[in-house]
Amino acid sequence: MKDEKPGLSRRELFGLTGAAAATGLFTPAALGAETAPLPQVPRRVLGKTRQSVPILLMGGAMGFDQRFDPRLAEAVRFGVDYVDAADCYAGGKCETGVGAYLGKAKNRDKIWITSKSDRHDPEGLEQTLSQGLSRMQTTHVDLYYMHGIEDKGVLSSGMARMAEKLKKEGKIRFFGFSCHGNNVVELLNKAAGLSWIDSIMFRYNFRSYGNKELNEAIDAAHRSGIGLIAMKTQGSEASFADAWKQYEKTGKWNKYQAVLKAVWADKRISAAVSHMDSFEKLRENVAAALDRTSLTEAEQRSLTRYAEATRSFACDGCDHICGPALSPAAAPVRIADTIRYVMYHDAYGETAKARELFGRLPEPARRLQEVDFAPANRACPHGVDVAGLMKRAGEVLV
Repeated sequence: MKDEKPGLSRRELFGLTGAAAATGLFTPAALGAETAPLPQVPRRVLGKTRQSVPILLMGGAMGFDQRFDPRLAEAVRFGVDYVDAADCYAGGKCETGVGAYLGKAKNRDKIWITSKSDRHDPEGLEQTLSQGLSRMQTTHVDLYYMHGIEDKGVLSSGMARMAEKLKKEGKIRFFGFSCHGNNVVELLNKAAGLSWIDSIMFRYNFRSYGNKELNEAIDAAHRSGIGLIAMKTQGSEASFADAWKQYEKTGKWNKYQAVLKAVWADKRISAAVSHMDSFEKLRENVAAALDRTSLTEAEQRSLTRYAEATRSFACDGCDHICGPALSPAAAPVRIADTIRYVMYHDAYGETAKARELFGRLPEPARRLQEVDFAPANRACPHGVDVAGLMKRAGEVLV
């Protein structure tokens, strides 16, 4: 399949999809209905897997309807046939939602399923996979990840043997990991030398362009044939009013579409996973993917100005820099995680999720009022107001 065919305008796309979604057309009974061919989201090859995947992936962190999720049906109609799940998403309701969809759509052979395990030991990962296959009502997943790894030690010979075992048993086709902590560079470089890592999903967005070390690590992984998938593509800032309107009227794309197009401009990246919890977000992202044109110079300048203006409000998760600046008594505090939860609360409006995640942190890590975060402010290379954000966390997450 050829990549990046010309797409429809946002107006044309909305005309095709809006009425159907509003009237509930995408019900199980309607899936087999005869419809005119629709434009399909462009595809790229996912590294050494040699498999073609859409450049826009359906993220499942928000979970899916436990009876049948019409957003999945809508996505698939436009070629977004890759679902990104995990054992922990929505308390397990992501995988069961995928199973509910597959059970009624009867299209498992047309859907790419990626899922992930929070267990990073070989036996635990195998157990999590078995549970996930049962939840998703399938005999295999196309790609299985160790989820959110931080310790490169889990990239062990034992895990390599387990990955090979699961492939031979037909339970997985490909294997890899996801990461978004403070050592993404280290993990990408480590994986570049491991033949058994097929794909990596990592934090990458329009703010990453100037990061020399990160780009060198991406180059290394790309050269080794690892399929690269971007997540956290919005590069959202915490506790900052939407500044996009100050920097531009780009005319064609809104901020959320523009930053996706900025990621797709990097040909080393096969795809971007997106949190599309509404039909509106799904359609806007599909419209951006279908349009093959690049950002204009004016749009690129606007995005650059936006990135610069909000740089001090976007935490890179590098608490290995700011954390050691605190007193020893503050050791249990998780700065990067806590600021990410503030972002969920303030930027995404996911109040319940933010509070739930913060509540899962060990009790000592939630004693924010006992810590002086001023030294962390001075240590942050990007000028993030760590103290202010941690104060905000104490106000909205408890």
